[in-house]
Amino acid sequence: MTRNAENPEQLVDAEIDEVPAAAPTRVSTKKGLVFLGVCLVLIGLNLRTVFSSFSAVLPEITADAGLPGWAVVVLTTVPVTLLGVFAPLAPVLARRFGAERVLLGAMALLTAGLLLRPVDVPGAGHLPALLAGTAACGAAIALCNVLLPGVVKRDFPHRLGLMGGLYTTAICASAALGAGFTYPVFRAAGQWTSALWFWALPAAVVLLLFLPLAIRQPAVRHQVLGGGVNVWRSAVAWQVTVFMVLQAMMSFSVFAWLAPILRERGVDGGTAGLIVSVSIALQMLGSLFAPGLAARFRDQRAINVVVALMTGGGFALSIFGPVELAWLWTGLLGLGQGSLTAVALTMIMLRTRDAHTAAHLSGMMQGVGYGLGSTGTLLVGQLHQATGGFAAAGVLFLMVGSLAAVFGYRAGRDRYVEG
Repeated sequence: MTRNAENPEQLVDAEIDEVPAAAPTRVSTKKGLVFLGVCLVLIGLNLRTVFSSFSAVLPEITADAGLPGWAVVVLTTVPVTLLGVFAPLAPVLARRFGAERVLLGAMALLTAGLLLRPVDVPGAGHLPALLAGTAACGAAIALCNVLLPGVVKRDFPHRLGLMGGLYTTAICASAALGAGFTYPVFRAAGQWTSALWFWALPAAVVLLLFLPLAIRQPAVRHQVLGGGVNVWRSAVAWQVTVFMVLQAMMSFSVFAWLAPILRERGVDGGTAGLIVSVSIALQMLGSLFAPGLAARFRDQRAINVVVALMTGGGFALSIFGPVELAWLWTGLLGLGQGSLTAVALTMIMLRTRDAHTAAHLSGMMQGVGYGLGSTGTLLVGQLHQATGGFAAAGVLFLMVGSLAAVFGYRAGRDRYVEG
């Protein structure tokens, strides 16, 4: 049997089990198809700014809004948790309203959440709006995470390499943009509220661009096709999923805490944002080459172990290593994290025999992976609150990186999901 992962850029379609099959987005001209592609890439370019923009000005927000320690922990954890909570809802909504309309609604919710986050509620301060806006953003991003890859795959079957690369690069770039530009906007405006409001602008632009395309799509009711592999009973599926959990713990902790870690070590806000931005840019480099390297072999144990240890070690060195070498440590972290995330997602294709099983494994990985992966940001926040520093978090991620190496070794064996 031909391994379906020979094309590592293959995207998982969350709607694959539907009858009738979801039709491509209706566009009348080639220019319309190009415009659709631009809109999908721009949606991806808005899916991580909520995480990195908040952490870039976290000290200013905490001081000005008087946030208690528990609130900082919740605000860095909730959006990641909601990625797992709302992931199973995305295919359900798509069957009822169509993927394009759900993506449109998600972008509207994301824009509303970004506008709401900095609002000062009379008599209650900033905290209620920060909580509600952050939760709305997390729910919106969860829906896009699940549906967007399938729409890209469905509408660009002959350009999967190009569109898959543009889409995944846009997501990484969104985190880099949030990390790199939020603090300069804060310095220019003099208010952290303006720095957070700024990110509602690109989301609103994409919402308006995508609106005409989405609303003219025909509404078709779909049903779920029964049968297939029960991935929840597969040992291989659980090994891959735990590998995903551990990489998510580190990945979203980087978005939430790397800038505050550097600033606590004496790096100024602008430089810290730039360092994080460059680290995330190096994630793009890792995510570009790691899947192709992993797919060349029937066994991925070596690459899984190496990138897991690079990530855990890079994170720990960012905390314990000489601050003068911060660019080196965060560069190692960026290359490791980008490669780790990419190979974890590539395991969906490498460990399954068909697209239906891959879609179910993807749903399991996103629900469990993001749901439990949010404990990374939670634990870092709790440890910082309890100890007054990030040293305990450094030890934590040495342990998490080692565990990721263990489960990456097991997930990398040449086996298939059976259930």
